[in-house]
Amino acid sequence: MPSAEIITIGTEILLGEIVDTNTRYIARNLRDLGVDLYRTVTIGDNAERIAETIREAMQRADIIITTGGLGPTIDDPTRDAVALALGIETEFREELWAQIVNRISRYGKKPSENQKRQAYVPQDAIALENPVGTAPCFILEYDAPFSDGVGAIISLPGVPREMETVLHNAVIPYLKERFTLDEIIKVRLLRTAGIGEGDLDEKIADLEELRNPTVGLAAHAGVVDIRLAAKAKTEAEVNQMIAEVENEIRQRLGKNIFGTDQEQLESVTLAALEKRGWKLVALESGLEGALSNLLKKAANPTLLQVEDQNLERGELFPALQKMRAEKKAEAALGVAFFPGEEQQIAELVLITPTREKKRTLSYGGHPKNVLRWAPNIAINTLRRVVQK
Repeated sequence: MPSAEIITIGTEILLGEIVDTNTRYIARNLRDLGVDLYRTVTIGDNAERIAETIREAMQRADIIITTGGLGPTIDDPTRDAVALALGIETEFREELWAQIVNRISRYGKKPSENQKRQAYVPQDAIALENPVGTAPCFILEYDAPFSDGVGAIISLPGVPREMETVLHNAVIPYLKERFTLDEIIKVRLLRTAGIGEGDLDEKIADLEELRNPTVGLAAHAGVVDIRLAAKAKTEAEVNQMIAEVENEIRQRLGKNIFGTDQEQLESVTLAALEKRGWKLVALESGLEGALSNLLKKAANPTLLQVEDQNLERGELFPALQKMRAEKKAEAALGVAFFPGEEQQIAELVLITPTREKKRTLSYGGHPKNVLRWAPNIAINTLRRVVQK
């Protein structure tokens, strides 16, 4: 299968003025096509550096996709950079100029002289119409030292909606035909809580060495995701490959796995409470409303109330008992965070019809990260009790 690299062009991205969302969008579409994406890079608006990056990518990749730098101004260098990378000139295309004039006329305007720059593309390039913008796009094929000997540089606009439109209208059909894409890549996430990344790695290290499917870890505050990715000719085949590895992981991790894909810990936990017929109240302190935000986002009627109080050490349990009695709730969850220079402490309290649980945890990370870590630890403690 072909491999790809993405080159995002724009000094404004390097300066942190805008966030690059195009790379993620293109990457997901390449994944669905079965194309292996090996590198992504961001380059400023400099034709020489862009050309150098393209030449390097041409030695490795079948498909090189650039975004940005196709506007009408002097600091839009992509057309010239691609031509420079291949040692060719750019050429004016009358049909592209006609498209630009037509597009601008829809706004009741006439194009300025500098907008003629957008009608230039590298020699022998395949021009792609941009039906929602004034920047035409192009594909330039080159002699590749691998695959079937032909690679493609595909230059798309930086404006996300324009990029997405041209990608779906022209680029994906081209890639399917040119590279005979007949495999698919599918990704499945197994979401875990109550186990650290290091401990998790020890339990499934041998599976992380697999080549297809591949298994990888992504740690968050109090949650670790296991990513399974498989490539095959058919969806049935790829589903079977993922299922075999998933079953093995589930046998090893058990209830540490709380959900899959987009499932959230708080939603899974409240759904389990609802299934038991238990109502919940929750109390937090020192977390800036983080627990409240998570639980309310789940929008489950089993949640009666969440309060944020300013508590001292040792006050969480009696305050939670009182709250539970007043609201006549079966379950109560409390978490309080106490920062300090020498030690940071989180207190957890859980009260249900089946048990009471108190925990005191030391925290060594950044104080802001605790806003996700402590609520996740507390919610997962409730989940493990409710799902027994």
